[in-house]
Amino acid sequence: MGRSTQMSDTVVTMRQLLEAGVHFGHQTRRWNPKMKRFIHAERNGIYIIDLEQTLSSIETSYTYVRDLVARGGTVLFIGTKKQAQGAIESYAMKCGMPYINQRWLGGMLTNFETMSKRVAKMQEYRRQRDSGEFEAMPKKEALLKGRELAKLERYLAGIADMGKLPDAVFVLDTKKEEIAVTEANKLGIPVLAVVDTNCDPDVIDFVIPGNDDAIRSGNLMCRIIADAVEEGRLIGSKRGTAAPPARTPEQQAAVAQAQADARRQAAAAAAAREARVAANIQSTTEGGRAVEAEAVPHAELSVENVENILDDASEVTQAEIAAEHAAETAPETTPETTEES
Repeated sequence: MGRSTQMSDTVVTMRQLLEAGVHFGHQTRRWNPKMKRFIHAERNGIYIIDLEQTLSSIETSYTYVRDLVARGGTVLFIGTKKQAQGAIESYAMKCGMPYINQRWLGGMLTNFETMSKRVAKMQEYRRQRDSGEFEAMPKKEALLKGRELAKLERYLAGIADMGKLPDAVFVLDTKKEEIAVTEANKLGIPVLAVVDTNCDPDVIDFVIPGNDDAIRSGNLMCRIIADAVEEGRLIGSKRGTAAPPARTPEQQAAVAQAQADARRQAAAAAAAREARVAANIQSTTEGGRAVEAEAVPHAELSVENVENILDDASEVTQAEIAAEHAAETAPETTPETTEES
């Protein structure tokens, strides 16, 4: 049950994160050193993500999304790899937010005017199809328009009702969606993302350390953000401030200011976290090799508990994780691109 109805004190529990395999990172040979501060340990060649930081990050991201939506903001869900497509579409539709789950076409944000024209063309073709105009057209013309409509719907159906740039984006797999993240950064649109051990956290405003490959992990993260959207919409409706179809300049300026404040808060939190980790980290020796460990073990994720997590607590096996991580390196068929209108 979502927080919008249950209003529980916790967004998600440690047990739920464990059962979804959120704690499994990539193999140690495939990592980004910038993620070091989010890594708790290493086991059998796989990094284990610090779930206490994940819990804290989820709470922060949930609160941000909830408050953003309560003020009338929108969140664009993005996840185009196979493991993410279903969750991105289903949870975005559930909470009434736009989404991209097939392919990110360059310029979807930075060239939004052109993209809006393609969406308008899709809407017009839909109208013609639904009104029966296709049947009155020459057969060849109707066939060509039908094919173009199918292609437009494949890539743009999720943003059919997105009449303006989103106020934030939520991303599953920032390496796969690198272009989308770059476009959002250029426009100053806050990025919330599940960041795995092979990703760069510096380009993300709200980092949620976690497994971005496992299907269960992706489902859980999408559900959490969707719950935040629904709770925010409920709060907004009670205040009488549900999202209008268009914002006044004053409202847009207020949202922009809120985004800037959120980015400053995220930067300050990241700096404080790095300082805390640096102060607590000490060099130790394990099995004849140098490693780094926090001086004070986490209450729920001590080194001893990590062994139990991997062996007993999690329903996700290392074999499953390895298979899901292997999927992202498998050859991928490049879908046909959408022509310029």
